[in-house]
Amino acid sequence: MLTKFRKLFEFVTVGSCLRILAGCLILTFGVYNIHSLSGVTEGGILGLMLLLDNLFGLSPAWTSLILNALCYFLGWRTLGKKFLVNSAISALAYSIFYAVLECFPPVYPQIAEHPLAASILGAVFVGVGVGICVREESAPSGDDALALSLSKLTGAGIQWVYLISDLSVLTLSLTYIPLTRILYSLLTVVLSGQIIGRIQKIK
Repeated sequence: MLTKFRKLFEFVTVGSCLRILAGCLILTFGVYNIHSLSGVTEGGILGLMLLLDNLFGLSPAWTSLILNALCYFLGWRTLGKKFLVNSAISALAYSIFYAVLECFPPVYPQIAEHPLAASILGAVFVGVGVGICVREESAPSGDDALALSLSKLTGAGIQWVYLISDLSVLTLSLTYIPLTRILYSLLTVVLSGQIIGRIQKIK
């Protein structure tokens, strides 16, 4: 049993683990202090959950579990055990960091009054944080697992995978979300996706 446990974590180095933790901390800081306050909707899995809830009354409690599980399963089948172990670390780190940040008030609550600034700053934090994680073959969320998997399967740059999936969800979200809010969301997902792609390519 101990041998199997050691083999499971043979892919993880101290340096890789520290980089994953740093990426998750940057990501969590941005989500808690900017995205959670700005009211800007998301693409990807989160946006799809909200869309299914609005159109069909499907509870996010269940769609979140199912959709994220499917994304991580695809990631495991496509990218292997290293991906699964690193993603488990990043997902756990994200949850822990978020729980800690919730013990403190947001740094600048008034960011909600400045949607353009929130969209840009949110994209920077998410892009840098997730970018660091995906460089280590790690996915803090189902969105990232799906993007990594599709990028590997198709050979397309990860930034374009993010863009296509987010655009698809945001376009469908126009059925219940005002155009102005969608435009801010579009700015966020385009910027964050490009940042993730550039960081992933750093040698």
